[in-house]
Amino acid sequence: MTHLISNYNRLDVGFSHGEGAWLVDNDGRRYLDALCGIGVTNLGHNHPAVTAAIKDQAGKLLHCSNFYQIELQSQLADKLCKAAQMQAALFVNSGAEANEAAIKLARKFGHDKGIKQPKIIVMEKAFHGRTLGALAATGNVNAQTGFGPLPEGFIRLPYGDTQAIRDIADSADIVAILAEPIQGEGGVNMPPAGYLSELRKICDSNGWLLMLDEVQTGIGRTGKWFACQHEQVVPDVMCLAKGLGNGVPIGALLVNGPANAVLTPGSHGSTFGGNPLASAAALAVLNSIENDTLLVHASKRGAQLLAGLQDR
Repeated sequence: MTHLISNYNRLDVGFSHGEGAWLVDNDGRRYLDALCGIGVTNLGHNHPAVTAAIKDQAGKLLHCSNFYQIELQSQLADKLCKAAQMQAALFVNSGAEANEAAIKLARKFGHDKGIKQPKIIVMEKAFHGRTLGALAATGNVNAQTGFGPLPEGFIRLPYGDTQAIRDIADSADIVAILAEPIQGEGGVNMPPAGYLSELRKICDSNGWLLMLDEVQTGIGRTGKWFACQHEQVVPDVMCLAKGLGNGVPIGALLVNGPANAVLTPGSHGSTFGGNPLASAAALAVLNSIENDTLLVHASKRGAQLLAGLQDR
């Protein structure tokens, strides 16, 4: 521990193994894992299908460059795009990287339309990651303190307030809205009913991209594959990570419509993104959710928990 940078206030406990919703510490004590690796282990620890996929792929090929065909990655893209009703996928290693890719895509989308200083609308109390672009989009002053100057090009507005967006919609430099369907790090903030649908309408009316950060809400956590599906909204850009690999680092950028043709060869890339091992793990996750009752179970338990909290 003495050689680790002290950027975490670590608790005095470490774990040797896990099974389902339980973790076992180095002294044999069992803990119900309510943190789930910060929204990562949607299927629980040591899930048999994910474990088997990792073991099998580890004995074949861990990694190869994206300069070559990766069949498992193509299968994963097909399955994600079918579930999300989107057109194409780009794989990275984390949620912050997925959001960085979305920010780059939005800026290039603007430049391709002749906008020299494209701007993205983001939300107060948002959290999109700790890399510089994602941090600039994040609405947390404490997270940003000490890391300026941050990249410019973001307009911050209150979460859930579509009128505030309409009030500035005549700005010629705006190219996109980036929002979480449900905010997580800034408090669990649920927007008003119809908020995502209104964002979709605003973006359609102005020729903007609707970019949804589903890093925390995606992969079945709200009872749908993606939280935006509760309002039947299909974004132009969707950012995923966390639960996608059930602990194996992988993130994804899904694109649709006008966003599909923006990134071209050389415009973005990732050394490890979507490598065979990560793709095998993510495919096992998606197949397990598809073949199980997890979405129904998450919906029922989520409603039960929300009702209990509202009743107190």
